[in-house]
Amino acid sequence: MAGPDLQTVRAIVLITAIAAVAAVLVTGSYEVSHERIEENRQARLLDMLHQVLDSSAHDNELAQSRQAVQDLELLGSADPIDVYVATREGRPVAALFSSIAPRGYHGPIHLLIGIAYDETVTGVRVTSHTETPGLGDAIESQKSDWILGFDGTSLSSPPADDWAVSRDDGWFDAITGATVTPRAVVTSVKNTLLYFQQHKDELFRAAPSNGSDSSETTDE
Repeated sequence: MAGPDLQTVRAIVLITAIAAVAAVLVTGSYEVSHERIEENRQARLLDMLHQVLDSSAHDNELAQSRQAVQDLELLGSADPIDVYVATREGRPVAALFSSIAPRGYHGPIHLLIGIAYDETVTGVRVTSHTETPGLGDAIESQKSDWILGFDGTSLSSPPADDWAVSRDDGWFDAITGATVTPRAVVTSVKNTLLYFQQHKDELFRAAPSNGSDSSETTDE
């Protein structure tokens, strides 16, 4: 039986070569795209972190200072949440918590809460939610300045008993037409302050001194 002719062999070799080149190009394109996606993700994360803590307040790499902590009652999730620890010249500055308010009107409200070492709030931002457009979404900083009302607060200012919305005889303004949503956020910020008060020393002890990511989880 006669073997394949020279033309067929050449065609097979050509097709194989084209396939190999295509595979290399696809792999290279994926690597470049993956790097760009990761760079964009890090840039968005850093922008959000700096919305709750001014960039001039710290000199470490926040995105590389991540820790994972866990406390269902105070942090709103049975799963570990991210905490970013800010330092300046090795001294503690603040911790930024990816806390969750589990009892929003339409579901959990994901927050980023900055707390200075002196236990005052440096800022709060909503990172995701499913609250009602035109009502509950007023918790977004782009929709109203309601969320800015937490800046500079602490468990002593206002007093812990006043950490509630005005409709519940508390210190914080309500949102017209929405009570459940702001109530959930106020509770989450207060609980995160309580967690920080109880654990701030261990958070800063666990902060990486060389800028590396800390993957240890504190189980509560």
